[in-house]
Amino acid sequence: MKRTLIVILVCTIFVGCKSKHGVVTKKNKQRNYTERVAKIEGTVGQPSVQISSESKPTVAITKKSYTSTVEEYIATYRGIAMEEMRRYGIPASITLAQGILESGSGRGRLSIEANNHFGIKCHDWTGEKIYHDDDRKQECFRKYDHPHRSFEDHSIFLSNRGRYSDLFKLKKSDYKGWAKGLRAAGYATDRKYPEKLIGLIERYQLNQFDSMVLGRDFQTVIVEPDRHTVEKGDTLYSISRRYGVTVQDIQTLNAINGTNLSIGQVLIIRTNK
Repeated sequence: MKRTLIVILVCTIFVGCKSKHGVVTKKNKQRNYTERVAKIEGTVGQPSVQISSESKPTVAITKKSYTSTVEEYIATYRGIAMEEMRRYGIPASITLAQGILESGSGRGRLSIEANNHFGIKCHDWTGEKIYHDDDRKQECFRKYDHPHRSFEDHSIFLSNRGRYSDLFKLKKSDYKGWAKGLRAAGYATDRKYPEKLIGLIERYQLNQFDSMVLGRDFQTVIVEPDRHTVEKGDTLYSISRRYGVTVQDIQTLNAINGTNLSIGQVLIIRTNK
């Protein structure tokens, strides 16, 4: 009887220790997991922080940051697009929308490494080249020494090819017709290409730049404009002194609000000759 009681007592102690050990282990695992998540979130050492195991990491590139990039792209290249419209008749809104779409607002590899904002392939190109995966692997694309050369080549590309000739019969303010016409002429294989262009134009009101070019004031002011490419150290004041114009003249011609300039930005200048 005494031996039986001893055995029962030993078993009870063993089971109790095992149960206690299991609880501690579970608590330790939960605490370690929480601390690991807290380190990732940067909350270690902060009081009363509750972390859910269902929490998902925040995406770094938000819709707001993308919008800012688009607006910066427009501010940088709208002057070039307006000048190309005056020279070649392609709506500035279309040029800007294509640039935004094709280059990823200037963030794509072709625009960064080759200043190619429109994805124009080599064809009969004799200049510098870059190879990039597109419809096929390592296709040949044109490489430019400056972004404004890409915009100019885009204008020449459209105006010198017969399949786009019907586009130039449209009104310069008819951005919807241009968007649909580009797709019909084979510029893009994406069936939603016109809708994407139109969406960008209307969301960011890019057609306002068409109106500026078509307006009487803009036409008379820049009949024979000079252009200046912004370099390091340039300011609106220094540029105005150099060409003998006012800061307000430069701001008006290039639709600039404020005084911020970007290196490489091409400005339309009215000289006092």
